[in-house]
Amino acid sequence: MVVIEARTLTRTYGSGELCVEALRGVDLKVERGEFLAIMGPSGSGKSTMLHLLGGVESPSGGQILLEDKDLSLLSDAQRTIIRRQQIGFIFQLFNLLPTLSAEENVALPLELDRVTSSDVRRRTQSALELVGMLHRRAHLPGTLSGGEQQRVAIARALVIEPTLLLADEPTGNLDSANGHLVTALLRKLVNERRQTIVMVTHDHGVAAQADRIICLRDGLIESDNAQTPAGHVGSNISADGHH
Repeated sequence: MVVIEARTLTRTYGSGELCVEALRGVDLKVERGEFLAIMGPSGSGKSTMLHLLGGVESPSGGQILLEDKDLSLLSDAQRTIIRRQQIGFIFQLFNLLPTLSAEENVALPLELDRVTSSDVRRRTQSALELVGMLHRRAHLPGTLSGGEQQRVAIARALVIEPTLLLADEPTGNLDSANGHLVTALLRKLVNERRQTIVMVTHDHGVAAQADRIICLRDGLIESDNAQTPAGHVGSNISADGHH
């Protein structure tokens, strides 16, 4: 089953002599339970691609289909609802609210969607447990390490039970050990929960854990290669990082 599909996707910024073609006609399909890594040099269109797939921006041309629903035909308000209910986002800089505890940060998307308080509590604790952070649920982000903050951010993305999980350089702000733990956690989500993940990364070691790597260059797909994830790192590591 195809979860997200791009058809002849284009995105331009500016006009006339200042026109920049960020994407120039990209076709892409991502199946349910697939872990896709997007790589490419700076300016290749990686972040633009992720923003379009997540409904953050609208394409200049072409279509984006999330489970056959054309995001490019929706209003800003409709796309906001889709993002809140179906698309989980993980960012390089975590984007946690500093005055809220880990548990409150994770609960926020559900509260915005007016989920009942008992469901919020149950789903929030389940998501924190999944990423090995339930024991730190009362802590503010400033008292957590970078790796712990990113795991809380992943729990926040997962608490909505997303159709699609988008990760923008999720290990880019972490040391190699914490980067490994976060990558292992993403791999585990795919292996055990069939979570669909699209991840932008510069790190070849991180990309090696994906099922497939596409490389963008000058707004076009230069290569698209399926692979066997290196060592299936997620299969022998638990969510709390213990081997």
